[in-house]
Amino acid sequence: MPLTVDEANARMLPFARLLGVRFTLVESDRVVAEMPVREDLCTRPAVAHGGALMAFADTVGAVATVANLLDGDGTTTIESKTNFLAAGPAGSTLVATATPVHRGGRTQVWMTRIETAEGKLVSLTTQTQMVLKAG
Repeated sequence: MPLTVDEANARMLPFARLLGVRFTLVESDRVVAEMPVREDLCTRPAVAHGGALMAFADTVGAVATVANLLDGDGTTTIESKTNFLAAGPAGSTLVATATPVHRGGRTQVWMTRIETAEGKLVSLTTQTQMVLKAG
C-alpha cells in the first residue's frame, strides 16, 4: 500500500519534526518536502547550516525509500554525500526533491536536490539506504 503525504507527515521522526520538515508530495519516483530556514538552524551569516541541509535531505531520501518498501520492511542510511552550492537564507523556505538513482532489493540510492523557492540549487545529496527485510 503506497505511502501518502498525510502518512509521511503523521509518521514524522522527532528530529525531522524539530527541523520543521513538511512533505508536499510522496510518490514512488519522487518525494518533495519543505523546510523553513529558522535562525536556530543557521550558521553565520544567517544561512542554513550544512548539518541542517544534510538532515533535511536524509529525511526526504529515507521517506522516498519507505515509499518503495514492501509491508513490514524498514530502512537505514548507510552512506550520504552532500555538495553545498549556494546559501539557504534565514527566513526562506527550502524545497527538497528526492528522485531514485537505484531501487534494489537490498539497497536504494536517492539523489536529493535542495533548492530555494525561486529554484536556485542550494545543495545536492546522494544517499544510500539499506533495505531492512521484515522477519
